[in-house]
Amino acid sequence: MKFLITGGAGFIGSNYLHYVVEKYPNDYFVCLDALTYAGNYNNIKMLEGASNFKFVHGDITNRDFIDTLFQEEEFDVVVNFAAESHVDNSIKNPSIFLTTNIIGTQVLMDASLKYQVKRYHQVSTDEVYGDLPLDRKDLLFTESTPIHTSSPYSTSKASADLLVMAYYRTYGLPVTISRCSNNYGPYQFPEKLIPLTIMKALNNEKIPVYGTGENVRDWIHVHDHNVGVDLIVREGKIGEVYNLGGHAERPNIEIVKVILSQLDKGEELITFVEDRKGHDLRYAIDSTKAEQELGWKRTYDFDTGMKETIEWYQNHQEWIHDIQSGAYKNSYKK
Repeated sequence: MKFLITGGAGFIGSNYLHYVVEKYPNDYFVCLDALTYAGNYNNIKMLEGASNFKFVHGDITNRDFIDTLFQEEEFDVVVNFAAESHVDNSIKNPSIFLTTNIIGTQVLMDASLKYQVKRYHQVSTDEVYGDLPLDRKDLLFTESTPIHTSSPYSTSKASADLLVMAYYRTYGLPVTISRCSNNYGPYQFPEKLIPLTIMKALNNEKIPVYGTGENVRDWIHVHDHNVGVDLIVREGKIGEVYNLGGHAERPNIEIVKVILSQLDKGEELITFVEDRKGHDLRYAIDSTKAEQELGWKRTYDFDTGMKETIEWYQNHQEWIHDIQSGAYKNSYKK
């Protein structure tokens, strides 16, 4: 089969490609990425020598470009990782999130319909469900939890999800959707909590923590997430949503302290800043459906995954330096 992997030079998409390009040598994977600020060709350039991989530079919102690409490549499967994803940026400038996350999804689905792909998979987020109270540990997000968004980012992702299901019902497009909890692991752009904290701690810089740091997130290692996506794409039931969670709820302040401890840095680096507008209190996913229907299992416990992740960033400071200096923007040459 031939796969189109959009957003494949980003954090989750690049990890997915590292996993599937090796696992499925008889399938062919085309990575499409616009290489905006969070897209990093350095994340996937080591795959360029693989016989079943190709990189294409382009934008999912460019309808003519996408149509030509689909016509030439004759994709069997589309997996859409491409998205603007940083909540803070969505609060400052919602427009790009609406364009990429909603219109880009529509463009991909229109082409998928026209060229009759066998499966369109939308990679979504648990943030479409809104949040849960801190004092109700019994409450978890299930696939039937109503959508109730808080930020322009989560609203754009929820809108895309609704559009995906509308294309399934109206046009019969064979779709699946996955909604994951917070990912951590290698190649994450250092604007998100874990890589930002590691980067600043290594440089002995102040680490900003929103509010009191008590907001809770459910953390999943990016590898476990991608194993789940792969299972859904290949074995999931068309028209269904599957949650993928880490069962590893932690307050943000605990995450920061874990990183500081492993790096032998003092907690005096922590500085509390004004809370994010509309800041969700708690995320927690129930992954029972994916576990029971697809046999999906997590392989990383949180402590092991975090230890490996911190070590990865420690051992890849040139990767971090290229981002800090902006050199990564020149990593792709046609």
